[in-house]
Amino acid sequence: MILAVDIGNSNIVIGGVNDDRILFEARIRTDSTKTSDEYCIDLKMLLEVYGVAPSDIEGSIISSVVPQVLNSMKTAIMKLTGKTSMVVGPGLKTGLNIRIDNPAQTGADLVVGSVAALREHKPPLIVVDMGTATTMVVLDSTGALIGGSIAPGVKISMDALTERTALLPGLQLDQPKSAIGKNTIDCMRSGIMLGVACMIDGMVERMEQELGQKTTVIMTGGIGKFIAPMCRTPLIYDKDLLVKGLMTLYKENAKK
Repeated sequence: MILAVDIGNSNIVIGGVNDDRILFEARIRTDSTKTSDEYCIDLKMLLEVYGVAPSDIEGSIISSVVPQVLNSMKTAIMKLTGKTSMVVGPGLKTGLNIRIDNPAQTGADLVVGSVAALREHKPPLIVVDMGTATTMVVLDSTGALIGGSIAPGVKISMDALTERTALLPGLQLDQPKSAIGKNTIDCMRSGIMLGVACMIDGMVERMEQELGQKTTVIMTGGIGKFIAPMCRTPLIYDKDLLVKGLMTLYKENAKK
């Protein structure tokens, strides 16, 4: 079994993969104050929940946008399995043609999502990842990553609205009943949830105009399952996209 780990700003996605079959996928909270020993305990307990022994782990691969957690997680996996993890970054072959001003600035999660999307879908593509930030990556007809956009994520928008407005209450991420809210909670849900869906619809339309082609839109990220049904743009929601991308990169680099 291969352990695929994607470290995001809010959550760490951990997937156990055997060949091309995802045996389990779980999330733990990203905490930059945790030590490698604490992450090692988290991993050990998580594997026990899914009936996996540390000796079952043949290898691992990590992508991360939080450098301080990356080091702790690498050490934790080494302590638990005795094996060094592959890391998505310089030196790892991705096969992805990145055509932006500074390719080195491309987030590891964006690379992983793009690799997975290209493996399963014909370009041009737009890959939407809904996490702490809402990112959109554009892959042209040749499969090259030519750019994209970054916007505040749904939870950031919700937290900012409730924390900075004294009279507005907190709310859950439920789908609004209509665009025209009849009370404060429904108005907030409409503005946050439908607002994000409309933003994605509008951005896809503008990106396709600039590209001069229609695209296939792939959405991932935990919050994406709530937003996808509200988008008018035809899209494919794939909650396992990053784990699939990590496995593709692991297998390609393990060969070498």
